[in-house]
Amino acid sequence: MAHDIHIIGGGLAGSEAAWQLAEAGYRVRLSEMRGGGDMTPAHQGDTFAEMVCSNSFRSDDGDSNAVGLLHREMRTLGSIIMREADATKVPAGSALAVDRDLFSGGVTRALSEHPNIAIVRERIDTLPSEGLTIVATGPLTAAGLAESIGAATGKDALAFFDAIAPIVYRDSIDMDVAWMASRWDKVGPIGDGKDYINCPMDKDQYHAFVQGLIDGDKTDFKDWEKDTPYFEGCMPIEVMAERGVETLRFGPMKGVGLDNPRTGRWPYAVVQLRQDNALGTLWNMVGFQTKLKHGAQVELFRTIPGLEKAEFARLGGLHRNSFIRSPELLDGQLRLKSAPHIRFAGQITGCEGYVESAAIGLVAARFAIAELGGRTLAAPPPETALGALLGHITGGADAASYQPMNVNFGLFPPLAEDVRKKDRKLGYTRRAGEALAEWMKVADGVAA
Repeated sequence: MAHDIHIIGGGLAGSEAAWQLAEAGYRVRLSEMRGGGDMTPAHQGDTFAEMVCSNSFRSDDGDSNAVGLLHREMRTLGSIIMREADATKVPAGSALAVDRDLFSGGVTRALSEHPNIAIVRERIDTLPSEGLTIVATGPLTAAGLAESIGAATGKDALAFFDAIAPIVYRDSIDMDVAWMASRWDKVGPIGDGKDYINCPMDKDQYHAFVQGLIDGDKTDFKDWEKDTPYFEGCMPIEVMAERGVETLRFGPMKGVGLDNPRTGRWPYAVVQLRQDNALGTLWNMVGFQTKLKHGAQVELFRTIPGLEKAEFARLGGLHRNSFIRSPELLDGQLRLKSAPHIRFAGQITGCEGYVESAAIGLVAARFAIAELGGRTLAAPPPETALGALLGHITGGADAASYQPMNVNFGLFPPLAEDVRKKDRKLGYTRRAGEALAEWMKVADGVAA
């Protein structure tokens, strides 16, 4: 099938971009190397929009949370990622978590069945010299294409390490020790206020665990990797432990708001597990991204009360992510300044997080739809989550110190000074809704 646009990469950004363009009536060639004989260090299979590190899209609160607002905006714009996430969600309190296999399977099926999408299992090693293209190869871009990108930009790619948390079989958890609860018993959209498995620790157990993290056998780095930073939002748990003995107890292991029914009190520290599939047979260790070697993980994590006989469906791991210096290299429409027929989308631009990656894929597609129609689409307003995230990537951040970023209210233009602090989050989201509605009037006209 002849195509109007070439999308390279079938992750969340590439999948979203392909769907948006196909739904607008344009013919898409979607190239994905997985399934064609190649694989990345982190992926497990060849489905589209595979969720590698976690099964959570984080908060789904569109009134007081920036990522929840981003969810809402994407739903409004017909996001395939949000449609399939909503269809495959599992209990996770106020967060949107999914059965990752059902989710990626649903996205794969939707793309495969769309008459305007031609899926080609192939590895692309060089940037196309002509034709509209969206590069959405993610942070694990194959070496050949990464070299081609470097040659086209004249800049070295920046990089950071990302870590994966272990997954435990539910029937191997001792529920005579652990208990089910959400923090503060908060009830989510599909949960009952008891959405997490909680494994309690007393003070001595916690301190011994922290020391075990510090002393544990860890993955060795190659010489060229030793100065690569971690992304703060996905920090290995042992790196947090090295920052101070109390760091974890005020982070992913905080016991606040979790009443242990056997004591009636909050535990000194707690390990939480979140449901990872619809059957409830697999549970993800929340915040336990790690670079411990596999043997050390099993030995240490089985010292956690309730996990003494834990069986692991997947152990944690570490991989190197790459991204480009987007504020310097891309224009306001995500086009490569040195080759404007090429757009970049997703994590390779330096946004961080599943939903952020998909969102930038959506925006890149909307820009391309307008261009294919011989028109120009203005960027989403900076008051919206989409616009705030885009602005950070394409010029809001300092290029010299550019680092991956999740969407957050700090990227939005400030509210009026007379808005009370307790009303600010709702102020941001209400203002965003009004701004998006106005932008969509124009965007829908451009796409028509």
